[in-house]
This record gives sequence, C-alpha cells and structure tokens, in this order.
Amino acid sequence: MDFDLFVIGGGSAGVRCARISAGHGARVAIAESRHWGGTCVNVGCVPKKIMVQAAEYRGAFEDARAFGWDLEVRGHDWAKLKARRDAEVARLSTLYRHLLEGAGVTLFEGHAALIDAHTVEIGGRRVTARFIVIATGGEPVRPTIPGAEHCLLSDDLFALPEKPKRVVVLGGGYIACEFAALLNGLGAEVHQLYRGPLFLRGFDRDLRDALAEEMRAEGIDLRFDADAERIERTRDGFLVVSSDGRAIEADAVFATIGRRPNVAGLGLERAGVQVSAKGAIVVDEAMRTSVPSIYALGDVTDRLNLTPVATAQGHALADTLFGGRPRRVSLENVPTAIFTIPPIGTVGLAEEEAAKRGPVDVYLARFRPLRHTITGRQRRTLMKLVVERASGRVLGAHMLGEDAPEIIQGIAIALVMGATKADFDRTIGVHPTAAEEFVTMRTRRPDPLAEAAD
Repeated sequence: MDFDLFVIGGGSAGVRCARISAGHGARVAIAESRHWGGTCVNVGCVPKKIMVQAAEYRGAFEDARAFGWDLEVRGHDWAKLKARRDAEVARLSTLYRHLLEGAGVTLFEGHAALIDAHTVEIGGRRVTARFIVIATGGEPVRPTIPGAEHCLLSDDLFALPEKPKRVVVLGGGYIACEFAALLNGLGAEVHQLYRGPLFLRGFDRDLRDALAEEMRAEGIDLRFDADAERIERTRDGFLVVSSDGRAIEADAVFATIGRRPNVAGLGLERAGVQVSAKGAIVVDEAMRTSVPSIYALGDVTDRLNLTPVATAQGHALADTLFGGRPRRVSLENVPTAIFTIPPIGTVGLAEEEAAKRGPVDVYLARFRPLRHTITGRQRRTLMKLVVERASGRVLGAHMLGEDAPEIIQGIAIALVMGATKADFDRTIGVHPTAAEEFVTMRTRRPDPLAEAAD
C-alpha cells in the first residue's frame, strides 16, 4: 500500500482525521478539489458569522444613543466588509493546509474517486491505501420551480460584489433564517418565504415561535405557508411569484432550501459503498461503510450535520484506527446555535421530543434584558429547561437572546454530565446577567395535558 490512510475531502472532518492519524505515525494522504478547510471555513460558518457580526452593529449603533453616545452613522461599506472577510477566510484556509503539511500529510489537489476498496484515482494517478475516508461534506440544493436558474445558492452570498437592496430568501432552515437576519441587519429589504406553517422544524416550538416574533420586529417580512411558484427576470431584477398570491420584486433570490451529501463522481457504486435513498453514505456507529476498509465522516453521512460533530468524528476515527484508543462520538446532547439577530442556542431535547419519552416538567422564562430596559427596544429573551419528571434530569436547555450561543456552550457541559434541575438550583448565579436565569428558574409552566384533564 502507498499509504495507511487516504482521506477524500479537506474540510473539518477530513483535515482533523488526516492530521491526528499522521500524529499517531500513520502514512497519510488527503485530496481536496476546491477549498482547504471545506465549506465551514470558506463558504459557511466562518464568513457567515463575520457577516452576522457586521449586521449586529446596526442595532448596536441605534442602542448606543440611549446610553448617551452621540453617533453619526453614514452607512455600510459592503466592499470593505467583503475584503476583510475574504482575507480572514484566506488566512484560515492556508492555515489548514499548513497544519497538514506540518503533520507530514501528503496533499493532493484535485478530484479523487474510488476505484476499489483500497485504490483512489486523482487526476489520472492511482494510489493505494489500507483505509480510505470519505469526508466530502454537502452541497446546496437548487429548487425545481420555473426560473430556478435565477436563484443564488448559499455559497453565492460570499461572492456578491455589492449588497442587494431587495432580497427574497426561500427556505425555513437555519441557513435561511441566518441569511434573512444578516441581510436585513446590513440594510436590505428582506422577504423570507417558507412553505410550512412554522420554520426551523425539529427545534423547540417555543424557540421557533419566539424567533418568528423577533425577526418580524426587526423588519423582516416573514411569510409561512408560502412558497415560490416561479421566478421571472425583469428589467430591474427579478419577480418572485409566491403561492399566497403575492408578487415580490427583488434584486437577489436566495434558495436556501436544504443541502444534500456531496457524493457525485466519487465512484461509490464501483467500490461497492452503499448509499441511502437520499444519497447519503450509510455508516455504522464506528463510521464504517458497507466496505470494511472505507469510512465516511461528517455531512456526507447526513446524520447530524454540524462542523464540530464532523471534527469530533475525524479525531475519534484517527484514534481508533491508529492511536490504540477506540472510541465513538455520541450524537446526544450536541449543542448548536442559529446565528440570527437575536441568536438561538440549544442543547438536548426539544419539549416535544422529551415528552415522547415520558412526563416532563417545563421551566420557561421570557423577559426583557437589562440592556433593553434602557434602549427601549422591545426585544425579549427566552430561556427554557425541559426536565424529566421522574429523575429530575435536565433533558433540554434552550435560549433565544443575545449571547445565547456562548451561554449554551457552558450549559451543554452540565447536560452531558447528566445534571439535574436540583444541580441547577443549587448553583449560584452571576448577577446581573441573563445567564443567571438558568439557575434561578423556579416556576413550572402549567402542564397542558393536566389542564385539559381538569
């Protein structure tokens, strides 16, 4: 064999797996056809978060006046933001490459495909490896409506040379909500259409309701049970005709309706790798595919599509194959965030999921944070704990409000350790903070089933 390990895909999962495996003494190669660092670094989490942070300043400047600051805001320079953002992305992408080279990994730039269980071809060259890892991530889905060719996909946001003034965002997932929030914050007129009755399916219902309220308060035209039926090019831009009878004029239409595993041209069928009906690579709990020598990590498996999960899987597989420490990554109690304005942070089970397991108690607080008692902004923070009634264990912690992602990261440690509501109660809060509400909530929300019985 030419290598002990060959990794296809230079994103979060692939780079971590390759680097740690090399550190364990394995002979490792990796191939990437587009960006070192993958979607997250180049056209995902990192540049998106930078743009969200830029968008948050509009509200900060408005709020500053209430605290006595005399400010003059002369608008936003999209080109300057783009240049600074792109420079940081380029730095990080280069850093990923340097980390691999420093670990002694052999790098291939080009599209890699499987020939068989131990052979990969890149640009006409064939190499062999004892193990092969597929970590090619996902790709955005384009709608199938008339005029869909006019849509921009999520990757395209980061290539726009100037800010669109009128935007339609199609979709109701976290990417759609984040795009709507950041573009609105940067001064665009934003319309978000979602075909279902409420966006963010799978998240806790109270969070979903509260975010819809906050996004509308921020000026976003948020429309549920409405989908684009067709998109037409006009002299001044585009016309989006929706299922609720509206015709919306726009300078840009973003189709953020979902992502799918990036498996095209990988030679999976030739090598005998099984895929699901949705095109995801099927793996077991050890991330092994139907071919014993081939593994798959991250979004290409379509299990829990989060960058930290992919990174953890890559590290665990490297330790398992070459480090003498077999281990697996649990998909329970994985914290995540939605970087809207305000943001969501959540970990554990939504109330609806938890209730399927047995009786739960729900603790819910909704309040205006101290900052906005001064600014007058009608923004309200939501915090929620879902507690298993029999054991007192906290099954879910959810927050909508400023700093929610930062706060939930700490709360997640407690849930992973199996903390109970009593553990939260005996923890002293940090005052005055919003976070202290998680350890001072004492009032249960009435049980709707009990009320119905009465």
